[in-house]
Amino acid sequence: MVPSWEWNRAGVDWSRAAAILRACSYAPRLEEADVMALPEAMNRRQLVPGVSPWTAAEALQRTLGAADALARADLHLPVQVGYGLTGDRGGTDEQMLQLLEPYAGQRHRAARLILLGVRLLDRRDHRAPHSRIAHM
Repeated sequence: MVPSWEWNRAGVDWSRAAAILRACSYAPRLEEADVMALPEAMNRRQLVPGVSPWTAAEALQRTLGAADALARADLHLPVQVGYGLTGDRGGTDEQMLQLLEPYAGQRHRAARLILLGVRLLDRRDHRAPHSRIAHM
């Protein structure tokens, strides 16, 4: 019942608003996921068109306090977790999962603690080694 201009005023584009409306239409089935094991709850939430693995994990973290619902396909999280644990700038979801394997069952919490406890990357830091240009 929310008019389109209210979605726009709230900063929600049409594709996200449509995903929210679809999720509302599936609300009873989504609420059943609250008592399921984490993998099944993630799959149930991703059945709604427009809900990605990232969205499902973020929703489970916030609504149910799912300690192991680690957001995959995040732009920054794998890089920051990898940097916090190894000092390397490159990081992928696979590497992040491997690094957080000792914390299985608490991976989201472990990632949050890593982010709170380490100095995060500065976007403006040089990534390439310095080279001499005198020979050019």
